[in-house]
Amino acid sequence: MHYYNIALLNSPLESFTYQSYKTIEIGTKVKINVRNRDAFGVVLSTCKKPEFETNEILEVYDAYYSEQQLLLAKFIASYYFCSLGEALGLMLAYVATHSQVELGNESKDCHVATLLAVTDFVIASEHNLVIASEARQSHSNIVLSDKQKEALAFLKKHKTSLLFGDTGSGKTEIYMYYFSEMIEQNKRSIFLMPEISLTPQMNQRLHNHFGDAVVMWHSKLTPKQKKEALEKIYDGRAKIIAGPRSALFLPIKELGLIVVDEEHDDSYKSSSRPRYNARDIAIYMGKLYDIPVVLGSATPSLSTYVKFPHVRLKGGFYNSKKEFVYERSAESLSPLIMESLKKSLLAKEQTIVFLPTRANFKYLICSDCGHTHKCVFCSVGMSIHQKTRSLKCHYCNFAQAIPQVCSECKGHNLSSSRLGTAEAVKEIKEAFTDAAVEQFDRDVITTTNKLKSALKRFNDKEIDILVGTQMLSKGHDYHGVAQAIVLGMDNMLNMSDYRAREKALSTLVQVAGRSGRKESAKVLVQSFNESFFSAYVDKYEDFLEEEKEYRKELYPPYKKLCRILFSHKNGIKAQEAMNEMQQCLKNFSNVEIVGYGKCAIERVADKYRFEILLRSDKSTDIIKAISTCKNGLAEIDMDPIEFG
Repeated sequence: MHYYNIALLNSPLESFTYQSYKTIEIGTKVKINVRNRDAFGVVLSTCKKPEFETNEILEVYDAYYSEQQLLLAKFIASYYFCSLGEALGLMLAYVATHSQVELGNESKDCHVATLLAVTDFVIASEHNLVIASEARQSHSNIVLSDKQKEALAFLKKHKTSLLFGDTGSGKTEIYMYYFSEMIEQNKRSIFLMPEISLTPQMNQRLHNHFGDAVVMWHSKLTPKQKKEALEKIYDGRAKIIAGPRSALFLPIKELGLIVVDEEHDDSYKSSSRPRYNARDIAIYMGKLYDIPVVLGSATPSLSTYVKFPHVRLKGGFYNSKKEFVYERSAESLSPLIMESLKKSLLAKEQTIVFLPTRANFKYLICSDCGHTHKCVFCSVGMSIHQKTRSLKCHYCNFAQAIPQVCSECKGHNLSSSRLGTAEAVKEIKEAFTDAAVEQFDRDVITTTNKLKSALKRFNDKEIDILVGTQMLSKGHDYHGVAQAIVLGMDNMLNMSDYRAREKALSTLVQVAGRSGRKESAKVLVQSFNESFFSAYVDKYEDFLEEEKEYRKELYPPYKKLCRILFSHKNGIKAQEAMNEMQQCLKNFSNVEIVGYGKCAIERVADKYRFEILLRSDKSTDIIKAISTCKNGLAEIDMDPIEFG
């Protein structure tokens, strides 16, 4: 009888011991029974017979996790404070090409496997040569400029590097060439994008270059589409695997390159356990697999800019100019904005309007007593959705009818604040009845098909004005936008986040970059902070150099941060757990307790929330302290990006 330590996939529980008459390789996927329910696990190691009774392994699969996957899972589990089963649950296993044969046929199996491996290699090599030839043929229509060639040469010299390129400067073309070179070397590439909303247009561009050698992977694929994609990944036909952060954990052999586009984007950070950052995991994988990693952005994060060598690509393919106009005004569709929209409509030009807020309005406020109508389960104001005549909480999705009287003083003088996309669309439509105006946010764009359709209508000039949230700035290629209107910058700039300046400026640069792709454009910015934005909107590297000085000795990349969350329906229990851990953490002199107490949003989904924020020079010091002091209610968020 053999005994094995097994991690339960997607379970927060630690490993269990099971027995089997079979000899099972480390990393093999198995079926086991846990508390009278079948579950999947991964064999971590062999062990001696324990003193307690052990259950039998029910089934051994022809699926396995590679040594590199196991090492990666161990890193994720230790750094991001999750179980090994949760870390492995992020990944898909490799599938053995041929089933195991019976014991006693090992030599025959080995001989057959060798012949098959040689055959597979010859077929794959011929396939790669055809793909590489087709890729070179497609590239003959988009020859790299001298600057792009220099940038590509720079990237190839470094294991991890930053492609710091303005919007429209040709970053994607450089990626394409790098992918082609990988194919010629019989290697495969992962192309990460921050979220699904970017995949339709990029999918088209990649398929135009590489045809069926491209696989797109994301959560919105149907089971049939996932099955087809995995077959291409397993049999080697997929040479470029593209998608958001989940694409990073696919079973890809002969991996030669990882590209992380829009590396600054917060979507790479998982908001649930394991709370990993896919950009940082990609960098770690580069070291683990000994392959190059390229981080690309027009507005790189300060951490990336400081840590890695970069090559700068300025300007774009088009000689268009942008005129920035600033209006000192609170967030609203002011007369200046409406007049500007009128002019663009008369000139038959397209406009994008950015707001950071969905719905009609962010808050419903009583003008008599100042009370903000909050969610009954979360200590946060509810957003007004007039289409459904409801107030909706964007944290727990609780919804209710819009009240007619104040819940606090029973007054009837209710008003709304913080303009949202739906209200902006409504007001613009009322002012310009003949204009085609559409909303572009998560309330409306709920499927990939809706996204494709909206982008096509806009690029076919069936839409005059597109009003949206962050989705507008996510790297979409709008062909003929002559005007961008940007609201809500001051709200972003004043957030309680050490990255507020970086996030606000990055958003403005990204939104402005969607306009003027072919012709000159106007960017109208509503803000009381013109001096800040105007100083850096065309000089992002100057901002990064100045921001370095603000961050030193205080914030990343010069310090490591960790946020510890405690939540419970009983607020006293959550607070006691926080106090207990805070007292223990005081014993670690190399870890600073920056602050502790109630979260800014004290209650979410009917749970009370408390937090501790830690700072240290080294992550290892934080990990050691937390490992010693952690209690059952503590949820660890290493390298946090959310402080609200």
